[in-house]
Amino acid sequence: MFGFRKFAPPTCAQVKMALKNMGFMAHKQNGTSHEHWTKIIEGRLYKVTVDCTKSPFGDILVTSMANQAGVSKNTFLRYCHDKKLKSDPHQK
Repeated sequence: MFGFRKFAPPTCAQVKMALKNMGFMAHKQNGTSHEHWTKIIEGRLYKVTVDCTKSPFGDILVTSMANQAGVSKNTFLRYCHDKKLKSDPHQK
């Protein structure tokens, strides 16, 4: 794919693991395939929408989820592909 140089397109399981490792909490929506993952950082709500029916996720969706999570696309992909990465990327 065009936007992926170092990493393969992430699967739904990889995205969920990454969000969990970044400190997001899952909130399943009834009647829809979309899941909402939320996290509050310094009083600001970050909400990431994950639609597993679109897995593996393309460049546009990965960029969108990374923006919703408040991290760069590269950081988001690193969390998707590294199970050991469990620190908070929002901490400086």
